[in-house]
Amino acid sequence: MTRDLPSPARPLKIGTRGSPLALAQANETRDRLARAFDLPFEAFSIVVIKTTGDRIIDRPLKEIGGKGLFTKEIEAAMLSGEVDIAVHSMKDMPTEQPEGLMLDCYLPREDVRDAFVSLAHGDLASLPAGTVVGTSSLRRRAQLLNKRPDLQVVEFRGNVQTRMKKLEDGVAEATFLAMAGLRRLGMAEVAKAPISPEDMLPAIAQGAIGIERRAHDTRAAEMLAAIHDGPTGRRLAAERAFLAALDGSCETPIGGLAELNGGTVRLRGEILRPDGSESLADSGEASVEDGAELGRNLGLTLRGRAGESFFAI
Repeated sequence: MTRDLPSPARPLKIGTRGSPLALAQANETRDRLARAFDLPFEAFSIVVIKTTGDRIIDRPLKEIGGKGLFTKEIEAAMLSGEVDIAVHSMKDMPTEQPEGLMLDCYLPREDVRDAFVSLAHGDLASLPAGTVVGTSSLRRRAQLLNKRPDLQVVEFRGNVQTRMKKLEDGVAEATFLAMAGLRRLGMAEVAKAPISPEDMLPAIAQGAIGIERRAHDTRAAEMLAAIHDGPTGRRLAAERAFLAALDGSCETPIGGLAELNGGTVRLRGEILRPDGSESLADSGEASVEDGAELGRNLGLTLRGRAGESFFAI
């Protein structure tokens, strides 16, 4: 190591949001680092930072600014030295980092699928016409209405626990959550039916945890390199290049999934009109080394097919 390892007297400060899922992800990061360097948990300090997206929960994300709502305050804390590294759900991350920050460490990816969750129904196909379904995701809303235009979709923000309470209160009869989050919380049984990517492509980078650091922090760089998962990084290179080519944000319904087969990466991508009335999809394969180029090309292809007004509401 270029610098001394962290210690209980001088811990490595890990920035995170404060939800149960965010804390589970921060704890997983701490545990992996502790094992990799034979350090006690006390050599790490988990610092909870409340983001704009956490504070404003009564309005749709698209009305208050998109993806950066869950990252800006944490990144500011890193740049100021308040924290050393930050743990993020990669599906919340913009495709570009602020100057001075670096994102080059990913933990092994969890289950990428969406989960159908309901207290009264067994799966999506069994929902009667007119059933109220809650989601805060434009992608899930558009995909749902594309398949089931007979359903009603209402805004449904909050962490896993909040959304389950809303189901109990009758705000909606069904919702969707990420299988990865449920598994990390030890709540996989909440999912009535995992949804195959063939039926509903997940969000870009769904199920992946990314760890951000200051670009010139060599100690953090060397420590994070020890827990980085290469296959996840290669998959996300293709997916995030696809998203960047589409200028994707929380205001655009986009799904995508890269999968590895030996030295080859296969990428599937989908864009939808926000009302679900039209879906455009494509796929491609390339060598793993060319994954980012594959993502860019696939994104530009779909963008060209869609035209400028495709995402307009």
